[in-house]
Amino acid sequence: QVRLVESGGGLVQPGGSLRLSCAASGSIARNYAMGWYRHAPGMQREKVATITNGGTTNYADSVKGRFTISRDGAKNTVYLQMNSLKPEDTAVYYCNLHETYDSEYDVYDYWGQGTQVTVAS
Repeated sequence: QVRLVESGGGLVQPGGSLRLSCAASGSIARNYAMGWYRHAPGMQREKVATITNGGTTNYADSVKGRFTISRDGAKNTVYLQMNSLKPEDTAVYYCNLHETYDSEYDVYDYWGQGTQVTVAS
């Protein structure tokens, strides 16, 4: 059983910064990826950034150079540092855990409750 708890959202002016955190509780597989997705009203849900157990990161083109995903030494918390924020970054941000056990079919997905990020002047 895994539970994800997100925090760090809020209101920020364009050009400002926010740092989101996602704390994972429970037993996590050796092979996993954690990431952030966002969903704005009227828009498709978008994968923002992911990081694997090996440290490989991927970013959406829209956030490259501005956002950084990282995890702590205990590998139980993932962060999303968001700099140079734009109004179009406004969305609910969701934390995701995707883990794999013995085979490519033995996989599990978990989602956090979401945290609101609003970028406006």
